[in-house]
Amino acid sequence: MIIRAVILDYGMVLCTPDPLAHANLLAITGLEREVFEGIYWRDRRTYDLGLLDGPGFWVRFAGEAGLALTPEQIQQLVANDVRLWVGTLNTPMLAWATALQEAGLRTAILSNMVGEVLREMRREFAWLNRFTHLTWSCELGIAKPDPAIYRWTWEHLGVPPEETLFVDDNPENVRAAGDLGIHAIQFHSVDQLRAELAEQGLLQGLPQPGEDEMVTRA
Repeated sequence: MIIRAVILDYGMVLCTPDPLAHANLLAITGLEREVFEGIYWRDRRTYDLGLLDGPGFWVRFAGEAGLALTPEQIQQLVANDVRLWVGTLNTPMLAWATALQEAGLRTAILSNMVGEVLREMRREFAWLNRFTHLTWSCELGIAKPDPAIYRWTWEHLGVPPEETLFVDDNPENVRAAGDLGIHAIQFHSVDQLRAELAEQGLLQGLPQPGEDEMVTRA
């Protein structure tokens, strides 16, 4: 099977959460990690769809957590949430994306993304411009695993799903892509991705992903 386009998730594939920013979020809220994570992800889809802004998300979070937060604390939470998703990049995966582009493949990012993080990414990451297409949920009002967001992406890439590879850490998102005929792999690590590509016979004409290595942005 010849792959002509590769679609990558952003969070947990091209980046991982910045540990210092995460620690700051826990410190500001005073919540245990498990409690924090449960509330954080409960309303994240509404934020991803662009139906909330950053302060609105954290005001709702505070209400659900029973917290009385000051406006200054809300702004600190917004700032650290942005840092959480732009502070640590997966450089081997970024290098693989570049190698794919240089090999002539069409590439896209398909991400459930919030507006504040996206604005910071556009300020900081010139490499975004190397992708053929960028799909952000907050701009479309559609989020994975809605089939419409996958169709939007492959139509803008100009490559049919059967010639497209999709890589995402979320199993639900991977299943949704696979149901549409896309070659979909759940991402755990660069080594695992390389092994699964080889196992599925998808490396023909593709550069191989490199070694696992994370780097924190200066």
